[in-house]
Amino acid sequence: MSVLIAARRGLRVVPLETVDAAALPACRRRLSAAQRRWLDASGFDARSGAVALLADARGGLIRVLAGVAREDSLWALGGLARQLPAGAYALAPEGVLADARLAVLGFVLGAYRYTRYHGGPERAPASLVVAQPLLDELAPLLEAAARVRDLVNTPTEDLGPEQLAAEVRALGKQHGARLREWVGEDLLKHNFPTIHAVGRASHRAPRLVELRWGKDRHPHLVLLGKGVCFDSGGLDLKPADGMRWMKKDMGGAAHALALAELVMRARLPVRLTLLIPAVENAVSGNALRPGEVIRTRAGHTVEIDNTDAEGRLILCDALAYAGEQQPDLIIDFATLTGAARVALGPDLPALFGNRDALREAVLAASRNEHDPLWPLPLWRPYRRMLDSYLADFANSGPSRHAGAITAALYLERFVPEATPWLHVDVYAWNDADRPGRPRGGEAQGLRAFFSFLRERYR
Repeated sequence: MSVLIAARRGLRVVPLETVDAAALPACRRRLSAAQRRWLDASGFDARSGAVALLADARGGLIRVLAGVAREDSLWALGGLARQLPAGAYALAPEGVLADARLAVLGFVLGAYRYTRYHGGPERAPASLVVAQPLLDELAPLLEAAARVRDLVNTPTEDLGPEQLAAEVRALGKQHGARLREWVGEDLLKHNFPTIHAVGRASHRAPRLVELRWGKDRHPHLVLLGKGVCFDSGGLDLKPADGMRWMKKDMGGAAHALALAELVMRARLPVRLTLLIPAVENAVSGNALRPGEVIRTRAGHTVEIDNTDAEGRLILCDALAYAGEQQPDLIIDFATLTGAARVALGPDLPALFGNRDALREAVLAASRNEHDPLWPLPLWRPYRRMLDSYLADFANSGPSRHAGAITAALYLERFVPEATPWLHVDVYAWNDADRPGRPRGGEAQGLRAFFSFLRERYR
């Protein structure tokens, strides 16, 4: 049974009532004397996370009480899908949560499990019954979030550059899009030198994948995602603890791909281009060396200060290519810097943009969707931190200050000044299990950006 199902006649549904300490007395008055005695015996006090299963006179499950913090609608029910007995439940109208849509989102997001490598049967989660219009609205968002999680959770052996390109190809086939791909030496032939330089050391060829969809008369939207399928750091090798989870360094590509799917599924009136530079940052005899200088697609020369600042290198050629097409908007997603996590922690993707009004529109959508983003400035005086005595600029520098900002400033050099651009430095990961957010890959900002795009391209 699906976790989210539409209401239908004849389906046995157990009411799920959300309650807090303030609402508990009124809730108790609606119960039988036996049910009240059971609440007393079990110590149910409606604190957040507490659950009480109530039975009828024959011992059958008749109602569930779920303790919540009413200000946290999104994650209030995030742990219940795996906690409740399998069966169909529906939010009771007496519940205290103000936003049923958010509660449903959190419930279903909490049911997610990545089971590709697990043997044996999986315990079925509980299901939530909703009206058909709400199911139609939420199903694409939930499926897109699951796609991001699945892609980020998949180990590199099964999701290298070729397999990531295959995901784009399958998406394009599903929606009737056009595909183009530059692989290996073709990257040099067609002037994508930095993508080639980062990925050439791997036995798995680097590539740039392009998906095009929509009508030429519509505004041109470019979505771009960093697809480093594994990041060893290159010759500036990461330590073991820093390398352990670097299968997730294609999280930006996963977000861009999932957002593209939402755009096409909703048939937004845009001419969509999705660009995924896909590489593995490996070590071998022909690995990119610190101190080398690369002439990028845009014509800028870049000194390689650190081979572990590779994401901005593969993005810069893709951004330059996108800018050549004079689009209405470019949005890129990248698991780009640890500095963004130091500044904002794991839950807040850093948002940059070269138009204040554009950035504010995304932040408004973020607040409405309870899908957090946090703005950081493109403080151009910090460009000096990437100065090079040898080239136009370097890909990183000696200062540990403002790492997320300097990375964004590096990318900005490759976006034409006349082109609106948004950059998201995203973590794409949950370090531990929390209600609604299982450990592993995570979609962050996805709902916010889809809401923003629906509003912009109505």
